[in-house]
Amino acid sequence: MKFKIILLFLSASLFFSCSNDSEDGEVKTDTIVGVWQAYELRINNDTASDDEKNAKDLLDYLTAKDCYVLTFNFKEDLNVVIDNSLSYIELTFNSDGSGFGIPCPTEKDTETTLYSYEEGVLSYVDDDGQTVTMEVSIDGDVMMVDAADLDVLEVEAGGQLVFKRM
Repeated sequence: MKFKIILLFLSASLFFSCSNDSEDGEVKTDTIVGVWQAYELRINNDTASDDEKNAKDLLDYLTAKDCYVLTFNFKEDLNVVIDNSLSYIELTFNSDGSGFGIPCPTEKDTETTLYSYEEGVLSYVDDDGQTVTMEVSIDGDVMMVDAADLDVLEVEAGGQLVFKRM
């Protein structure tokens, strides 16, 4: 009986003493490195403008079809590749008269630049040579950015642009 209790105690202590403190291969959950796809615009419906509501509806519609029109690929070497299809979104009318559709754009603008990310602040230089700086909130595989700071929605959109790490 004592042997079983000692064996149980040793097994439990071995189980709880094991941890993933290893630096090798460990991915920090607050790191920005990875591929991030915009999937939601969070707005306050009571105060949002029509442009903000339309931008939210458009993004919701496209992401429901697994169409991601804005992607950031932050690499460990401090390069970021930004794929932006927002300028290529088109409204099409169905030939059978059943309404309209928004196909996933097949074209995109790609920009590669250097970035820095420290203490929740992201900075990069855009195609126009302007430094873009914004506060970023990362919680695991979800990143939130003030939509007005990002300035890619082609409208004066407020709210939070939410990205998922893929």
